[in-house]
Amino acid sequence: MNLDTFRQELATPRTSIQLCLMGIVSGICAALLIVLFRLTINWIQVFFTGEQNSFSELSPIYRFILPIIGAVCILIVAYLTGFKHYRMGIPFVIHRVKHFFGRIPFRTTINQFLGGAFALASGFSVGREGPSVHLGASGSTFFGQWLQLPENSIRILSGCGIAAAISASFNTPFAAVIFVMEVVFREYKIHIFIPVMLAAACGSVLTRIVFGEAQELSFIHFNEFSRWIYLYLIILGVALGCLASLFNNSLMFVMRSFSKINMANRLLLAGLLTGVIGYLIPESLGAHFDSAHQLFDQEFNIRLLFWVLCAKFLLTIIAIGLGIPGGIMGPVFVIGMLSGVLLAAPLEFFITDTKDLHGSFSLLGMAGLMTAVVHAPLAALSAVMELSYSPELILPAILVVVPAYVTSTQFLGNSSIFTQQLDFQKLPYTTSAVTESLQKTGVLAVMEKEYVVMTENDERLLSYIGSSANTLVVQKNTQELKAQFSLVSLDQGKNEDTARLIHVPMQGVKYQATLAEVYSLLEKNRAGAVYVYSNDADNIVGIITWAVLRNYLHTANY
Repeated sequence: MNLDTFRQELATPRTSIQLCLMGIVSGICAALLIVLFRLTINWIQVFFTGEQNSFSELSPIYRFILPIIGAVCILIVAYLTGFKHYRMGIPFVIHRVKHFFGRIPFRTTINQFLGGAFALASGFSVGREGPSVHLGASGSTFFGQWLQLPENSIRILSGCGIAAAISASFNTPFAAVIFVMEVVFREYKIHIFIPVMLAAACGSVLTRIVFGEAQELSFIHFNEFSRWIYLYLIILGVALGCLASLFNNSLMFVMRSFSKINMANRLLLAGLLTGVIGYLIPESLGAHFDSAHQLFDQEFNIRLLFWVLCAKFLLTIIAIGLGIPGGIMGPVFVIGMLSGVLLAAPLEFFITDTKDLHGSFSLLGMAGLMTAVVHAPLAALSAVMELSYSPELILPAILVVVPAYVTSTQFLGNSSIFTQQLDFQKLPYTTSAVTESLQKTGVLAVMEKEYVVMTENDERLLSYIGSSANTLVVQKNTQELKAQFSLVSLDQGKNEDTARLIHVPMQGVKYQATLAEVYSLLEKNRAGAVYVYSNDADNIVGIITWAVLRNYLHTANY
């Protein structure tokens, strides 16, 4: 199979061996990049602190200085790559997937890799899923752009890379697939689902080879509890929905309030505030699950837990709101863990010992808070279940997730933090139903290949069209500096005793384009045609008329 045939198959929105193969390749590329990213974080932490995620064991002065050093390093990276390329993370990737088929600028990827590594290693309250999603989308689409594949397939490859990256970062292949479908693509199509699943599996295999089989929450055990407590889970969900709204509104308030301040000053301020709070409450640094679990697993101190929760809440808003590169879901998970345990405390009035509930309620808190913050209930539920090896939490988690989501959206008017960030940054992330549908199909899949290009005069053209009525005729005008192409058709008089030629000028689209680009060129007149060209604009490889496009739009699909 040659490359042209390979591209043509990928232009068709259906499950194929070619698409699955590219999903595997892109998944491996993204996963290798995430493995390198995680090893880089570990190396930086060991180099500066001597141990991974051991911020509470550092001296107070070092805890104060470390985030400031991290902010300076992030600034240096941003300066070297260019401050205009300092857009990154999940919201930026959603924007690129919706409007640029997942293509990620290279300099933003460098910024995300190094800046994210410094942020995570220096104790900022950010997660690694944000850099992972960005790096995964960038790494997976590299081969698609290099092979000049159709853009509709590059968009799918970006989803494959994101799934592989999340899977490689947290060893959660199922949750990674759900996240891509629910948060990034916001649709479930089988021809997208299959390659994304394969990519997520590749990411999980590679991370298990390098980092082992254990999940990050395997040390937390979900303990069954009395059925009457299920009623309290609804109250827990409502409380988490309120907390999520407070979190989202506070974060956006910080982003708006400091938006006009120089980025260098914002990053240094974030480092300074993180250092001050880390000096006072060392348990609030970072966003590691194990350190949060130790707060309620060993010597349970509800007062310390409350202050760590407040500090973590504040540090996350400071870091994300002031522009530190990193993800939001990692710290939201930790805040959810702490909130779930604290909200289990009122049950002491009804049962003698609530310690057995700490593990269960920490997992339920994670699922409920992530649902209400990100608006991704299935992704939250599957992630917590997969991270903790606890399928038995599904039923109680649903009783928390649903009221958390409804409280946050309907009663408090809270939208997803990602869409709020996109609106604030004025990055478009929505498309019309017609455009979104047409973006799934490449021009190679529907273009007419039966055509002839001629440079003859009208008499010769008229003679040819009369003898070959079913073949499209394109007239090439070479008198201009750039070749001009027109679709030529026959227009007969009412009495069919006269005939004349109609010349319809055509615009060209590259063979990587989708039908959405064709529609944007033809929708105004609802007529005409475009020509599809290869790398050379003068080399026509196909024709798409308005009639062909209209028939495609009206074709029934299952």
